Amino acid sequence: MENTFFIIKPDGVRRSLVGSVLSRIERRGFTIEKLEMRQVTKEILDQHYADLVDRPFYPDIVTYMTTGPVVIGILRGSNVISSWRKMMGATDPADALPGTIRGDFAHSSDNGCVENIVHGSDCLESAEREIALWFGK
Repeated sequence: MENTFFIIKPDGVRRSLVGSVLSRIERRGFTIEKLEMRQVTKEILDQHYADLVDRPFYPDIVTYMTTGPVVIGILRGSNVISSWRKMMGATDPADALPGTIRGDFAHSSDNGCVENIVHGSDCLESAEREIALWFGK
């Protein structure tokens, strides 16, 4: 069994998709170990996206992620990291297959910002780092 970190991003919360996302998680058989709603700060985003801070598009990520509350959590299950990544679908909504969360719900906004509903850790090391960052050790 492994754990992974997930975020339902501001667009998912704003569009009332939290229940739909959580329902998919539960139907898949994963356990929701922790779940919180909170407002994101630039400081935590700078740590979470440390590898992107110097990229020209990073300010757009900060703007997007601070537009409203997010739901964060920890999922537990067998191969949960790779399974959750498959459930999310491709990062770019245009490439996300139907049946995935992003394929069914995500879109690019009018200002060109990709609003892709969810985040999930990409590997065990990222999951451990992100869980510690958002929830403490």
